Amino acid sequence: MSKIRSKLTPYWFLLPPFILYLIWVVGPAFYSFYLSFTDWNGISPRLNFVGFLNYSKLFHDRIFYISLINNFKWLLIFTTVPVAIGLGLALLLDKPIKGMRILKTTFFLPMAISLVAINVMWSWMYNPAFGLLNTTLKTIGLESFTQGWLADPKLVLYCILAAASWNHAAYVLVLFIAGLSNIPPDLIEAAKVEGASPWNIIRYITIPLLRPATVIVIVTTVVTSLRVFDIVNTMTGGGPFNSSNVLANFMFKESFYNYKMGYGSSIAVILFLMSITFVFLYLRQIMKKEIEY
Repeated sequence: MSKIRSKLTPYWFLLPPFILYLIWVVGPAFYSFYLSFTDWNGISPRLNFVGFLNYSKLFHDRIFYISLINNFKWLLIFTTVPVAIGLGLALLLDKPIKGMRILKTTFFLPMAISLVAINVMWSWMYNPAFGLLNTTLKTIGLESFTQGWLADPKLVLYCILAAASWNHAAYVLVLFIAGLSNIPPDLIEAAKVEGASPWNIIRYITIPLLRPATVIVIVTTVVTSLRVFDIVNTMTGGGPFNSSNVLANFMFKESFYNYKMGYGSSIAVILFLMSITFVFLYLRQIMKKEIEY
């Protein structure tokens, strides 16, 4: 009996956080799924079951398709640009030279700044009258390229992506540096003795051994790109003309500005299913490669 109790002891410690997780995460998720089949406005105590009406409206909503396309653009660019920058910086900073800690701290600083501060800072940089970007272009004689960066529907999404990538690259850098620290130095030295070039060492030793860190980076980056909200809402609110709108921002506006909680919940369900699908497919592919190796 005592042996059984000793085996169950760790689970008793896990029970309180598990209950809290059910209450604050799983419960609201299922409730949102239920609300997506109602016409609740978020205020009235009454709600009517409308079946798939919200989803039917959603797939005939022009703004939904604009937001969906923008989310796919985020997914494509966000999983390439900041990841590539973070990996490149990690490889460059993985050197035992003087002052390297200061450089690592400097490149990590964007992660230490709050997202609200980053949004405000980059909004000022993009200011058409006295922003750093337009001022620099005027100074170097490229005044013809100055414009209202956040007011151009064709450029606004990429301007916001630049700010988000600057912040996320620091996060990627930290994860890859941690991954590089787990690679045995003897393995690298042996490859150098055998005459392997720096590129071959990176390609055939470093990158494969960074697989655990890469999985974490890609999964977190995919989820972040699909649920992006704060930087879009703060910098443009989804404008101009919904050109920078994303699904999370669209959901927020429909739920809390237009008082369509049921409709907003249907957007949340679509966003949740997209996130789960992308993460599942990626992890499944990774598991296949692990089995092959």
